[in-house]
Amino acid sequence: MEDMKQLFRALFRPILRHFETDEASVNYRKSHRIVLNVVGGLFLLLSFGSLFAVLYTGQYGALVPVVVFFCVGFVALVVGSLGSENAVSRIWGNR
Repeated sequence: MEDMKQLFRALFRPILRHFETDEASVNYRKSHRIVLNVVGGLFLLLSFGSLFAVLYTGQYGALVPVVVFFCVGFVALVVGSLGSENAVSRIWGNR
């Protein structure tokens, strides 16, 4: 299992690199990771629902929100599941 996680961390290194820091995570809580994964899943669900609406109505100009919602959800899930405590803390802000 740990080998698979390292493989995915290497695969998604370009995304994780933006959120990983060398400083200590000051305000990390386990609930932050859980909420980040839930919000990421909700954004992916929203993107798929929007995609269905785009295909149903034929309004292809509405693909922009689909792409934005998908990217936000995907990044949130990657950082929430594979990121370090510092990465999760950086998403939430270091206040």
